[in-house]
Amino acid sequence: QVQLVESGGGLVQAGNSLRLSCAGSGGTFSRYAMGWFRQAPGKERDFVAVISWSGGIIYYADSVKGRFTISRDNAKNTVYLEMNSLTPEDTAVYYCVVGSSARVVYTSGRADYWGQGTQVTVAS
Repeated sequence: QVQLVESGGGLVQAGNSLRLSCAGSGGTFSRYAMGWFRQAPGKERDFVAVISWSGGIIYYADSVKGRFTISRDNAKNTVYLEMNSLTPEDTAVYYCVVGSSARVVYTSGRADYWGQGTQVTVAS
């Protein structure tokens, strides 16, 4: 059974940084894209970033370009999201996903597996 477990969320002041991690188990993710979505209170779930299995293809939402960096460690079945220059608008539950390809996740918002989410709160 595939499981994705996010960690690293919390409360930070605006302008600071956080690093999210997502560890997968119950499968081999080295040939799948891994990524992140987020859902703010009262809003729909939005795409944040995705990275291909090789790391050679990466997509970011316009709202996080230049501030967030996605990376992965296939040996650990883990994907990371380094978030810098955080603003209150980044406050959301962040979900880790696994999908068949980075382009599919980016263009369709569809993924094969979803984590339970980790809360990120940015105080002004």
